[in-house]
Amino acid sequence: MVLIFVDHRTELLKPVRYSLSVLMTPVQYISNAPARIAEWSADGVKSKGQLQRENLALANQVRLLERRVQKLASTVAENKRLKELMNSSEIVDDRVIVAEIVGVDPDPYRHEVIINKGRNDGLYEGQAVLDADGLMGQVIEVGPMTSRALLISDSTHGLPVHANRNGVRAIAVGSGILDKLRLIHVPDTADLEVGDLLVSSGLGGRFPKGYPVGVVSKVSHDPGQPFAIVEARPTANLDRSRYVLLVFSIEEPIEKSVEEPEGLIEASARDPEKVSAIDGGEG
Repeated sequence: MVLIFVDHRTELLKPVRYSLSVLMTPVQYISNAPARIAEWSADGVKSKGQLQRENLALANQVRLLERRVQKLASTVAENKRLKELMNSSEIVDDRVIVAEIVGVDPDPYRHEVIINKGRNDGLYEGQAVLDADGLMGQVIEVGPMTSRALLISDSTHGLPVHANRNGVRAIAVGSGILDKLRLIHVPDTADLEVGDLLVSSGLGGRFPKGYPVGVVSKVSHDPGQPFAIVEARPTANLDRSRYVLLVFSIEEPIEKSVEEPEGLIEASARDPEKVSAIDGGEG
């Protein structure tokens, strides 16, 4: 009980948790081994016909993606020229690193995951975590080789967002349910509709701006209340994604900045203007 109280109220045991994370790393990899073996076995027994069909489908997907990349490159170049004409700041790409989820917190009231990257890879607390579809959460604890991330669906998590359609700002907080977010203190007269895309606004400096967060799934107005009841469905696959992206912000604190680790790849920064131009929506 004393250890629990000290750990909850102070940071005295933080070095101990840091050291224990090193000891737990082999256990996490061993516990993940059966899933890896099962995947390897499933892939190794596929028939020649299955492989041919998969190769054909993948080839068709590559052709479609190449066409989309060509259109995207043209749109990005046009946006950059417009920004330069308006004496706007130059577009800067975010640096990201790929990581794998190797563990999930068994507590049903805590939405946390463990990833196989740590301080040795340049990670820092507060770093944004994404999957292929949107924001997943942020890093809250960093060990030498593994880190712990808090998902946006956790009831203690909140982030500033705005509607991509009209720029209405709000705060999206976790509901404790993986597929539901709540928007708090939204005025009853706010122009939000079901289907509106919510993206990170970048306010507060914790999350990079322009990344998808969720889609409005419910808007309810109570005549006797000053605020509307607004719910959203996260765009990220919080309970399915295996591989994630960790974004290295340009405004990373100096005391937490590190040399660029190996394996960093470049990913285009998505700001609200880009998203609107690509999706064909209104700015």
